Amino acid sequence: MSDDTIRLVTIGRILRQRWRLLAVLAAVGALVGHGTSVVFPPRYTATASVLLPGQWEERELLTQVDIATSSTVVDRAAAELGWNDVSRAELRDRVTAEAADGNIIKISGTADTPERAQRLSDRVARQFVEFAARVAGGNTDPGAATGPEALRQKVEETNRRITELANAADPGRTVESVQARTTLEKLRTSLEEAMTKLDEADPANDKAGMVVMGPAARPTGEAPPTRLQLIVAGALLFFLLAVIGHLVAARMNRRLRTEPEIAAALGSALLGTVDAPYDRRAHRPEGGGPRARIRRLLGIDTRWDIPAPRKSGDEAGTRIRYRRVCARIQDMLPAPRQLLVVVPDGDETARRAAGRLGAEAGSDPVLRMAEVSMDRPLVPDRGSESGALVVVGAGSWTAEELAGIAEACADGGHEVVGVVVAGPVRARPAGPSGHPPNDAPSALAIHGRATGGSA
Repeated sequence: MSDDTIRLVTIGRILRQRWRLLAVLAAVGALVGHGTSVVFPPRYTATASVLLPGQWEERELLTQVDIATSSTVVDRAAAELGWNDVSRAELRDRVTAEAADGNIIKISGTADTPERAQRLSDRVARQFVEFAARVAGGNTDPGAATGPEALRQKVEETNRRITELANAADPGRTVESVQARTTLEKLRTSLEEAMTKLDEADPANDKAGMVVMGPAARPTGEAPPTRLQLIVAGALLFFLLAVIGHLVAARMNRRLRTEPEIAAALGSALLGTVDAPYDRRAHRPEGGGPRARIRRLLGIDTRWDIPAPRKSGDEAGTRIRYRRVCARIQDMLPAPRQLLVVVPDGDETARRAAGRLGAEAGSDPVLRMAEVSMDRPLVPDRGSESGALVVVGAGSWTAEELAGIAEACADGGHEVVGVVVAGPVRARPAGPSGHPPNDAPSALAIHGRATGGSA
């Protein structure tokens, strides 16, 4: 699988054979998400809308958004709120603004209670409107009058002074007094016309008068991420990590699956590939104890990445494969032919294939089976055998482990004369009379599990 592309069938196999483990990990992730929601208290967000009358370009709206979240506006709102448990820097992080359609600036405030969130957004919106009005008037000092307003005050004062001068003049008794009064009235008219034209030409007038569109609505639900969202996210995250972990482990798997690779690792010729009935229960490790029961409960006591058992062919085809292996052994070795059949300990597929091979071989060749521990491989010393025949299951062992078997055979004086690869198949019912079933009892003399020093 290390050289195969990850396919949906691989993920499906993980879900089928590791669903218990995935369910437990998802539950653990949900608990972690719940714990996270307890550590981080819920937040509530309220939004206030400010209408900007007139024509505004997009870049100007973005400028107003930056002003709404600026430190000047937020700090003034914080001073008005007077919250001692929240710093101004933290408060600035809780205020956001965005430009909506229709020249509307939406200002959002986030707090630990709905009431606080509503107050925060309302105060920031009001401070934004006041600050924007001062900026439009050309003066950011809240204690000073704006530019146009100061000019209007000067005009009103001038008009009052003109009225005073007109009243103080001689009421039409002389030509000079009449001319003075006429000049003063013309000056008054010119000032009023100049102020009217100034108001019409001032571009800030179209963009002044921002309006807060009512108080912010009090939030009725938590702001994301909510507790439920954290629980779901934790379960999904642990589930995905578990699946990805299985895929990474499968990609890093160095177990050999093809017959040429297995034969090359053992340094011998491939004599054939045979079928052996697959039983999931037989592939579970032996032993008890709490750890074994937990592994069995989670479904991790058997490998998930072994090749899916193929559908077994007819009994005649299965027997032909075994007999061809026996025929090749007879062609390779002179009579009397005796072989030590080496089977890795724990390879149930290989053990069943070796038993069937012995049943088909009968007395020619004479086969004697020895199960070899893969941790410290050791085979019996050579007696009357002509060599060793290694039977292994496909996709069960790495090249280093198979090389250890070859070294153990050489250390015991056995030459590896051939390799037989066993593939798992779904068991078939017992064949007709006279045909042994696939799981026929072994006809080999079992030497026993060889343990001890390594080769």
